[in-house]
Amino acid sequence: MNSHPALPFLLLFSASLLYSGNGGKVLIFPVDGSHWINMKILLEALHSQGHQITLLRSSTSWYVSEFSPYYTSITISTNQLQHFESQAAMTSLLKQSMKIRRNQGSLWTFFEFYRNGADFFREGHKNMAKLIVSILENKTLLSQLNETGYDLFLTDPTFPGGVMVAHYLKLPLVFNVRWILSGEAHFAIAPSPLSYIPVMLSRFTDKMNYFQRTKNLIYYVMLVYMSHYVCNPPYQAVCDQYFGKNVSILSLIQAADLWLMRVDFTFELPRPTMPNVIYIGGFQGKPSKPLPSYLEEFVQNSGEHGVIVMTLGTLLSNLGSEVSEIIASAFAKLPQKVVWRHIGKRPDTLGNNTMLVEWLPQNDLIGHPKTKVFVTHGGTNGIYEAIYHAVPVLGIPLIFDQYDNMVRLKARGVAEIVEVATMNVESLTSALKNMLDPEKPYKQNMIKLSQLHHDKPIKPIDNAVFWMEYVMRHKGAAHLRTESYKLPWYAYYCLDVIAFIVAVTLLIVALISVSCRCYINYLLKWKKFKFE
Repeated sequence: MNSHPALPFLLLFSASLLYSGNGGKVLIFPVDGSHWINMKILLEALHSQGHQITLLRSSTSWYVSEFSPYYTSITISTNQLQHFESQAAMTSLLKQSMKIRRNQGSLWTFFEFYRNGADFFREGHKNMAKLIVSILENKTLLSQLNETGYDLFLTDPTFPGGVMVAHYLKLPLVFNVRWILSGEAHFAIAPSPLSYIPVMLSRFTDKMNYFQRTKNLIYYVMLVYMSHYVCNPPYQAVCDQYFGKNVSILSLIQAADLWLMRVDFTFELPRPTMPNVIYIGGFQGKPSKPLPSYLEEFVQNSGEHGVIVMTLGTLLSNLGSEVSEIIASAFAKLPQKVVWRHIGKRPDTLGNNTMLVEWLPQNDLIGHPKTKVFVTHGGTNGIYEAIYHAVPVLGIPLIFDQYDNMVRLKARGVAEIVEVATMNVESLTSALKNMLDPEKPYKQNMIKLSQLHHDKPIKPIDNAVFWMEYVMRHKGAAHLRTESYKLPWYAYYCLDVIAFIVAVTLLIVALISVSCRCYINYLLKWKKFKFE
């Protein structure tokens, strides 16, 4: 029996209307800059499933556009520039960091490094707290948000303004997360033994000797100090004013229904986890598309030698003329073609084999068959694109978690690291030639890592969408959330139980001791009485 040719179309159209009718309402509070790249992918995926997206953005936002076909934005007027993602602030932080790193080894340098970071983050968190106060004081806006009836609140807790807004609105809360105030996000909710779990900025793997474990503990103490005395105070002041003094920003973070963690265990080191942590590492991965004609022609002219792709991210592309000249000189010594995203003055030592561009299609270039090595600062997005396309990585880490990211890749045998503060032409050239050597196992190791990454029952982005819709369907996921965050610290570590057991034990020992002493005294008196 032949069906009408329009019937499949009508069925598909009807199904799409039925599905979109079940779409939820999602409120998103993003973090600007590179974190917005991740959030944008998630919201586009939610939009494709028929969900209505509303986004809260600052009027000073750099990256988050006010207008988009994927969401409706609500712009919060503020004169507080979110400087933690501004070009000038990041460049200044990088220069200070490189200056400190050139003088590594002394105790003063160690504390100067953390002081430098504290100054940078303190201002950023103060600005975020002021932005949240302006939202919580806007009764018209809050009334509008409450009346809309959102099903889900999605935010990045790196700067936890969205956490407080979600708590005020009493909405199910989902994180797009890797970092929180105190460092790596797992430390807030999952057991994290410092004996084999390196903390952020430690540059260690899960194989630590005694001295490394000691350093790891010191780094952890410094991060706790930074969290409590640098990052937390502006938010705690907001909590005290609007939620009560018994509410802390950490407890609000720990109360989130779901944590979409932007790593997976092909990259992350093995560690304990929790049932409400969903791993979506590599969710930005996708097949490469054809290159623009001018790039494709340049790449094809590389012949059998292939291409090197270099980019140091959006905000840190300009390393200054001295470092740029070193990089240009090293590239000029290689037979490969180089596509380099470079901002700033054209290096005098630039070779004929190198193309400078202000923008490049990163995923499409990394995924090109002729790409041999990806030179990067070690940002998570670029790393997962390299893993997705099985391209070895040469890391020039600059700030934040980038060195730790590269240490993890190096431990897998797929990357090498060059220290930017001490890099010269010889060291960079040697590292590149080493990675390009076909006798070395970098490529083979990366192919294996890529195979592990792809061997999943569900794509990371589909997994993320499923679990966000899961939270919407069930109006939260409290059954997956541990109640440990409600315990005081002494109860969490059972110190009260241990203290009681020790007290009872000491009491029993004391009673036995007194009893024995009394009995011995009785025997002595009885013996003396008997012989008298």
